[in-house]
Amino acid sequence: MPISETFHIPRHKSHIPTARQRVRRTLVGWGITGELADAVTLSANELATNAVTHCRVSCARIRITLTLDGPELVLEVSDPDRDGLPRPRDSAPDQESGRGLALVAASADSWGYRQDPYTKCVWARFTLAQKQAGARVPVPS
Repeated sequence: MPISETFHIPRHKSHIPTARQRVRRTLVGWGITGELADAVTLSANELATNAVTHCRVSCARIRITLTLDGPELVLEVSDPDRDGLPRPRDSAPDQESGRGLALVAASADSWGYRQDPYTKCVWARFTLAQKQAGARVPVPS
């Protein structure tokens, strides 16, 4: 049975560290550590930063969901700017931004997005190593 953790952050850059910490804490609670935890946390950081930076809806809240289902972990970051779809870019070496989706693509097994009725969701999928697939998983309350 899949388990998940969902939380929201306000659409402001100052809340990105909170999102990163919450993702990391959830992963540790599920027994997921090491390189996989680093990859998921980096991807959450990049997707949340993109949502905060590019969402054109004022006073928006960003929803972050982690779902653990057997050997698969799914990260979803949603915001209410349904039509502001993610577009990977080629960034010059001297540019300070524009590499977030490339980092997610390099860290995750797959990534993509979907448009829901009032939001868009950018997702990334990760496969747990055999050792972590049997990690201790809390019983949902």
